Amino acid sequence: MIYSTATVVVNPHGETKLTREQAWKGLELKARDARLFLPPGLCTRCDVVEESATHFVREAIIAGSEIREIITLEPQSKVTFFQATGPREGAIVNELFEDETGALQLRFYCYLGLRGKEPNGPEEQAEQMQFDSDKGYKSALLSTLKRTRELLAEGRL
Repeated sequence: MIYSTATVVVNPHGETKLTREQAWKGLELKARDARLFLPPGLCTRCDVVEESATHFVREAIIAGSEIREIITLEPQSKVTFFQATGPREGAIVNELFEDETGALQLRFYCYLGLRGKEPNGPEEQAEQMQFDSDKGYKSALLSTLKRTRELLAEGRL
């Protein structure tokens, strides 16, 4: 199994300050349309195909893989992506919280397996190393916040 976590400060010195509500709107928008947040061409389709009071279902093509995710929103707090189909199975969480000093933080964590692959085999180990690397999910959190600031500046958030 793959377990990874990363946490970043939402408002580092020198950046445009985001309120919890603005950061949340960015996370919710990313959950609904990943194309706005991922590098150009990485996500070629992202559609909400079902919606209810408790969750919505998103179908996407990301890095060439067809993915179906059940996504739950805990307003102003947490987005959870349950991998229903695709190369991975498990859950990915993005969570906003205040640390002990009151500073707003954004945390990513996941618990995943690779469908059809040996548990803790070479493919999962490689994915674990990627998730934990400087180009892994910490980088994704920082780019999500950067894109949220851009959308805010453009008046689209």
